Amino acid sequence: MEREKVELTTVQGTMLATLYARALDSRARYSILGDHTADEVVRRVDHDWSKTGTRAPWDAATLALRGRELDRWTGEFLIAHPGEVTVLHLACGLDTRVHRLDPPPSVRWVDVDFPDVIELRRRLLPEPGGNYRMLGASVTEEGWLEEVPGDRPVVVVAEGLTMYLHEEEGRQLIQRICGHFPGGELLFDCFSKRLVRLAKKLSWMAMGIAPRAVLESWHWGIDDPRELEGWQDGLAFVDDLYVVDVPDLNRLPAAARIGLRLGAHLPGGRDSGRLLRYRF
Repeated sequence: MEREKVELTTVQGTMLATLYARALDSRARYSILGDHTADEVVRRVDHDWSKTGTRAPWDAATLALRGRELDRWTGEFLIAHPGEVTVLHLACGLDTRVHRLDPPPSVRWVDVDFPDVIELRRRLLPEPGGNYRMLGASVTEEGWLEEVPGDRPVVVVAEGLTMYLHEEEGRQLIQRICGHFPGGELLFDCFSKRLVRLAKKLSWMAMGIAPRAVLESWHWGIDDPRELEGWQDGLAFVDDLYVVDVPDLNRLPAAARIGLRLGAHLPGGRDSGRLLRYRF
């Protein structure tokens, strides 16, 4: 089997850590996502996976749980809107969400990421059927959204994106999306302001969780989700979820379960990452 060589920037390379986490999860006795496509891609890529920093059982479990819950929220939106809708998947990386959810032809699905990432998706991932397209662009740039028809309700999914934006970039992105579509939901994960500040201060140590360049690229943290409601008329905070609060955490392997719970008891640990859902 011919193996693919991957060349990406350090920050863009974080998607490889996420991909590897999903692959490790798929090999676990109790798989959270069951993302076997991710495992197939990992086996095809010529890469030193030990450099991703994803090694401990709780690393794979945390990322898989985050992905699964965003899948669940996206699926709930599609069930609640059985007609023609748009799924806008921002910073899609090598995520196989469209394959996992397998939307019907009535759903317009658009995966968005940097052009080199989109090219890598074309090389590594099977093309899904239905009304699907990929769009190569930076989400902070103006103009790319005009390539997506704004004629349907939309569910916007952004996993592993917000922390790399500056707050003003996040504000402008949300405002552009809300102004472009007739209504819908925004689903994304976030870090706390405390974690972002800590990453900046200790990036020289690399903290053992991510490369220094990645930690220094974290900018935006969210403590009060309702603050964002003031950014756009009609934007309403609906729900949040901490990974350590998912109901089936006890089914995880002991090492993953203990690691997640210990991390949650560290200063700011529980608030360091959560999922947010908004409606507009």
